[in-house]
Amino acid sequence: HPGASCLEEGEKMASASEVSVASQEAVCESAPESAEQVQDIPCSSAEGETSAAQKREERLKRFRDLHLKRNESRKLNHQAVTEEDRQLKLPANWESKRARLEWELKVEEKKKECLEKGEDYDRVKLLEISADDAERWERKKKKKNADPGFSDFAAAQFRQYQRLVKQIKPDMEEYVKQREDTGEEFYATANSLLHGTHVPTKEGVDRLVADVDKQIEKRAKYSRRRRYNDDADIDYINERNANFNKKAERFYGKYTAEIKQNLERGTAV
Repeated sequence: HPGASCLEEGEKMASASEVSVASQEAVCESAPESAEQVQDIPCSSAEGETSAAQKREERLKRFRDLHLKRNESRKLNHQAVTEEDRQLKLPANWESKRARLEWELKVEEKKKECLEKGEDYDRVKLLEISADDAERWERKKKKKNADPGFSDFAAAQFRQYQRLVKQIKPDMEEYVKQREDTGEEFYATANSLLHGTHVPTKEGVDRLVADVDKQIEKRAKYSRRRRYNDDADIDYINERNANFNKKAERFYGKYTAEIKQNLERGTAV
């Protein structure tokens, strides 16, 4: 029927229009979301590029720091090697020599300063020494050998006096008795007449005799080095010739001993 066909076409057109309207609404609703998505995509990529650039910059900064530290360590190593080589080329006692020279320079400067001020350097030096240092130096002196050897007769006599004084063992009872017997005269003054009136005891005389005998026995053991032997044969004409003859005797004496004896006896061939 023609009327039925027209109705069917109208329904198809209506349904198609409804579909188109629905599709248009769906497109309109989804359009803002797609726009937002389109706007969000460039932002996320920019942030990724920024973070990558920052990481790269940090890596470069660390690399530069490591490079600077390597150069600094290389420089310090070179300085240490140079200093060690310099110290190896120095004498073995260079440090002690340098300390000694520095101390001598300070002493000279201090002496000049005291001289300008009109002061005594020895007195100023003693004033700057503490009691602890003085005691320590005294202990060191006592540990060392107190006898430096012979310098002159006055020093030798003084050393002997000090040695004899240390050997004295005072008798306190005899001392008190003499003080009571003499009274005020025991402590002599310019007007005292006690000198020369003392009579030693037998024990004191015996001690003196024993000490003198000990000194004589010790003095008999002394010997001084004599440069020339008065009993030796004179086979030189001067000092230089004597030294030459000693060297020749030292090296060739055992080979020429028989020839020398034959010449002295007159039996040399």
